[in-house]
Amino acid sequence: MKMTFRWYGDNDPVTLGQIRQIPGVTGIVSAIYNIPVGKVWPVEAIRELKEKVSRSGLALEVIESVPVHEDIKLRRGKYQEYIENYKENIRRLAAEGIRCICYNFMPVFDWTRSRLDQPLPDGSNALVYYKEDVDRMDPAKMSLPGWDASYFPEEIEELIREYQLQGIEGLWENLKYFIQEIIPVAIECNVNMGLHPDDPPWPIFGIPRIITDEAAIDRFLSLYDDPHHGLSLCSGSLGCAACNDIPHLVRKYGKMGRIHFAHMRNVKILEDSSFEESAHPSFCGSLDMVEIMKAYYETGFEGYMRPDHGRMIWGETGKPGYGLYDRALGAVYLMGIWETLEKEWKKR
Repeated sequence: MKMTFRWYGDNDPVTLGQIRQIPGVTGIVSAIYNIPVGKVWPVEAIRELKEKVSRSGLALEVIESVPVHEDIKLRRGKYQEYIENYKENIRRLAAEGIRCICYNFMPVFDWTRSRLDQPLPDGSNALVYYKEDVDRMDPAKMSLPGWDASYFPEEIEELIREYQLQGIEGLWENLKYFIQEIIPVAIECNVNMGLHPDDPPWPIFGIPRIITDEAAIDRFLSLYDDPHHGLSLCSGSLGCAACNDIPHLVRKYGKMGRIHFAHMRNVKILEDSSFEESAHPSFCGSLDMVEIMKAYYETGFEGYMRPDHGRMIWGETGKPGYGLYDRALGAVYLMGIWETLEKEWKKR
């Protein structure tokens, strides 16, 4: 297992120097954030990012993410041009030593929350999803970090209508087409492609979402029979639906060698599909983080892992979900579990 940490470039309040001081963290997960979705990333920009990370004493082997253009998801307009650009990005990243690319196929919106700074009883602030609040939101006027902000409200409304007309099976067909186009390039370049599940794993605003549970993951992996075609398995995204048994999923897909990137975070499941993001330890939320880590260890996981969203603690401000302190605590907590598992295994 290789412990990594997400970094949003020079504009990130968290510095590479600070990340370098977190025990056990050896790698950075990042991307080129100033290139419009669907365009080819300049080789110079990729190389500059890699060299900057390397100078800090860390490694850049994972890109999160190379976004998928909406035209690809809808198979409309310039979708074939955007797919060719996507293939070229895979080639260029591979040439600079990138071994894993994280991406998702969520229509219109990336991860969705109702509030980014909900005060918790301990005085920290966290990302939360309260169903009543989400039901009252106007999706055309929403904006969250990580979303593509290049669309006007009327364009978002049109996108939503198109996805509603396309439906679940239409989205599956378009995902299948995309996968069959890009995975041969990933195989050629020896890059592992890790699809991130939908977050949260159910339809929002009447828009279909399809990477939601075990049956959906089975269907997704069946689209291309090759180990380069795999998952960025996020415990928090799938775990906020009580029907998803995360240790079971890790064991099942880990034994298949199809988990390339592990996002580790805990969530506290509330009533009516609501949830709050919590600190990483098991007792802070609804997920058994020790059992999840045990599943990774027992299946011989050698891929990349990172502590996912953290709370804002100790008065820190910054990018919601991506402050330094709570994620650093999470990384050390996870490394401690891993060390314990290693020592227990040796005793046997």
